[in-house]
Amino acid sequence: MIIVMKAGAVKKDKDEVLKRIKELGYKPHVIHGATRDVIGAVGDERGKAVLQSIESMHGVENVVPILQPYKLASKEVKKESSIIPITDTLSIGGKQLIVMAGPCSVESEEQIIASAMAVKEAGAHVLRGGAFKPRTSPYSFQGLEEEGLKLLAKARDLTGLPIVTEVVNPETAELVAEYADILQIGARNAQNFALLKKVGQLKKAVLLKRGMSMTIQEFLMSAEYIMSEGNQSVILCERGIRTFETATRNTLDLSAIPVLKEKTHLPIIADPSHGTGNYHYVAPMAYAAVAAGADGLIIEVHPDPEHASSDGPQSLKPAKFARMMAQLRLFAEAAEREL
Repeated sequence: MIIVMKAGAVKKDKDEVLKRIKELGYKPHVIHGATRDVIGAVGDERGKAVLQSIESMHGVENVVPILQPYKLASKEVKKESSIIPITDTLSIGGKQLIVMAGPCSVESEEQIIASAMAVKEAGAHVLRGGAFKPRTSPYSFQGLEEEGLKLLAKARDLTGLPIVTEVVNPETAELVAEYADILQIGARNAQNFALLKKVGQLKKAVLLKRGMSMTIQEFLMSAEYIMSEGNQSVILCERGIRTFETATRNTLDLSAIPVLKEKTHLPIIADPSHGTGNYHYVAPMAYAAVAAGADGLIIEVHPDPEHASSDGPQSLKPAKFARMMAQLRLFAEAAEREL
């Protein structure tokens, strides 16, 4: 259920409503809107009728049942689009189109610094790079772990770019959160519910990638796991799904972007690098994602992709990325966004 507060409701009114929700055995989540606050009451669906009594409390406008199985992520809770703050000067979900860029894996200090400088110069807003790498094969490069996190932090200090990096298990989540500005949940962990709960308890923005075989409803239910733990700063990422097609690594489901825009207030970015698996197709699909309504992009860029430890075939060289960014400005303008 959602409790819609009146526009003039004072703090005392809200506190009384929060207290009553807890007394009834539900967990309250406050969502701040442009003109009024909404309080989501999450808990056992079977007894939600008791929440209807809150409608008579002072400062409450009405109590409305949420029809979707995902409650806090639904537009029924919040009509306007959420804007997720990353730093004091950078947010995702507003008019600005945000580009995250960098290598799949942090391989060395020289590599990550060169990558960071290149993507910064081309106009990227966030540096991406994996310190912990979940791989299909146990024999593949697994990442530099904490040493990689330290190198990412050094690259941030040199360029001013905030960093997004992957969390692979609950045990290392707090360690990653000490370094990262955005915690990434990869496709393989999109339904790792213990991990989703853990990052939901941390005060960091979360970039949640869609699982390679997930429906949109399952995707939003994963976001709900994070939000139900108190972390409302969730950014969705469409990174391609597994189909029968073999010409590309995955099938980048651009139709998911307008669908998600209709169903949720959370921002959505696209990953054309994983979505195609081939650097030739990254730029065209990046432009298409912006046209479809994406709030941002995450792009793999490597100074020497031929010798990359992971995902070299889908990584752009810095010069190619710079050309893509120049062209992207035209698509951003056409979509009434700023780059």
